[in-house]
Amino acid sequence: MAATGQVAGGLTEYDRQVLTAVNAGAASLSFVGSGFIVLCYVLFKELRKFSFKLVFYLALSDMLCSFFSMVGDPSRGFFCYSHGYSTHFFCVASFLWTTTIAFTLHRTVVRHKTDVEDMEAMFHLYVWGTSLVMTVVRSIGNNHSHLGTWCWSQSGRTGKAVHFITFYMPLWGAILYNGFTYFQVISMLKNARRMAVGMSDRAYQSDGRAEMKALNRWGYYPLILIGAWAFGTINRIHDFIEPGHKIFWLSLLDVGTSALMGLFNSIAYGLNSSVRRAIYERLDLFWPDRLQRWFPNSSRFRNQQQESELVALKIEDQH
Repeated sequence: MAATGQVAGGLTEYDRQVLTAVNAGAASLSFVGSGFIVLCYVLFKELRKFSFKLVFYLALSDMLCSFFSMVGDPSRGFFCYSHGYSTHFFCVASFLWTTTIAFTLHRTVVRHKTDVEDMEAMFHLYVWGTSLVMTVVRSIGNNHSHLGTWCWSQSGRTGKAVHFITFYMPLWGAILYNGFTYFQVISMLKNARRMAVGMSDRAYQSDGRAEMKALNRWGYYPLILIGAWAFGTINRIHDFIEPGHKIFWLSLLDVGTSALMGLFNSIAYGLNSSVRRAIYERLDLFWPDRLQRWFPNSSRFRNQQQESELVALKIEDQH
């Protein structure tokens, strides 16, 4: 598609190049971050527990979503198709996997069920099946318009509405579900902790700060999806209300934050105490002198991480 000066959507050729570069750069960071979590799961056998297996599936979805975002070329038909279908499929799968993690935590901590590992097949059916249905529905009537970094951009209101229904509605449904679920989990654990502290001695109270830090971290998980997709949602709504009048800075924030979702997830979900401890143990095994020189408090750090990991277990034991 020839493009000089002002192009479709009110973006110049230079604007499109900037958006493409930002998308590629941010997606590359997400690819590296999520790929690192996938590599850790493959290399470290002690991480292959059910809870981290869900994080592995999340990271795998993020890695593939980032990969197809990088290889998608709007100027070539085949790569445009791969960009459109694949990124939509794996991005939907990514935020759906976050709901399975929230569900697992809620079912284990709040409902005291121990059958979550038996539900893995159901999780796969739910995530991959829903992602496939949303991608197929979105493809109906799609003409793969080539507009900058978006191969799926629609000029008609029907296409934009289908886009919103098949992506942003499930996305915000997942955000609301995660927020409500983590609120219940954190509230219950805080109440249980207050009861446990009242019944125990000061030795238990000395761990309170580390435990509260671990609990509060869960409260930030829903904010990841909000931060990654808030500007994209606003941009889609604006484009629906005022078609043909794209705002460059809003599009820039849209592309940049959404492409960083994989990096955000890999830091929040993936770089937990178990992963950090596994990395420290390998470094301590191969380069003990350098590790002590670079991180003089690494031994104390590992012990603290082990204690914080037992927060939920210790609280449950008080019931």
